[in-house]
Amino acid sequence: MKREDLCREWEQLAPAWIRDVRGDSCHARQGLLDKPMLEACGDVRGIRAMDSGCGEGRFCRMLSERGAKYILGLDLCPEMIRAAMELKSDREDYQIADVEDLFFLDGGVFDLAVSYLNQCDLADFQANNREVFRVLKPGGRFVVANLHPMRSALNGWGWYFGPDGKKLHVALDTYFDESERRWRMLEMEITNFHRTLATYMGGFLAAGFVLKQIVEPTATDEQVRKFPKLLSEQRVPNFIIYVLEKPLATRNIAT
Repeated sequence: MKREDLCREWEQLAPAWIRDVRGDSCHARQGLLDKPMLEACGDVRGIRAMDSGCGEGRFCRMLSERGAKYILGLDLCPEMIRAAMELKSDREDYQIADVEDLFFLDGGVFDLAVSYLNQCDLADFQANNREVFRVLKPGGRFVVANLHPMRSALNGWGWYFGPDGKKLHVALDTYFDESERRWRMLEMEITNFHRTLATYMGGFLAAGFVLKQIVEPTATDEQVRKFPKLLSEQRVPNFIIYVLEKPLATRNIAT
């Protein structure tokens, strides 16, 4: 798809997305992803951070509340950036930008970069990896929350139901077909990009990152009691978190 078409989809989705994320129905983020994402970021007090594909600024605000010195949120959707500016603190900055090309940023200026369910929306996630690697300081961390490749392979959940309406199992298919997918989100259709686990890992390593941890979040019984829609998260993975690090120094490889 052309980038203009992708941007147009998110511009149409933005008002409903902002209402949903700022309401009480965002169970996947509030009940499942926020905690492991914050844990992966570590102690953010006094650091400089960048949110790659920040949306309406929700996670930037969370980093600010936890003591980050400066947070730059980047998104290509003007409506998202306008919404983020409405609630910003004096430690946050927001800019309309293409996270696949961060030409306006100097190299080695951030301690932390996050991508919270954004790379699955990018036509060229490799470009994003290279740019984030460049703007991170040596030893800096890149925390990527993404749709699990098992889920992104499907146009929807792919649940099979029994005669009584109960979920029986998920059928995984077309996993190795790395083509665009169309999703129904908040009563609108949106384009998503499926890639295999090997493709994502190969992209991170090719950019120069070192893998520190992989997290496949699942819901606890307590989380399910608070957010009943998370019950299926105890059965199949919906999301995956990659914790990556820029090495302190480039290794010399003997020839």
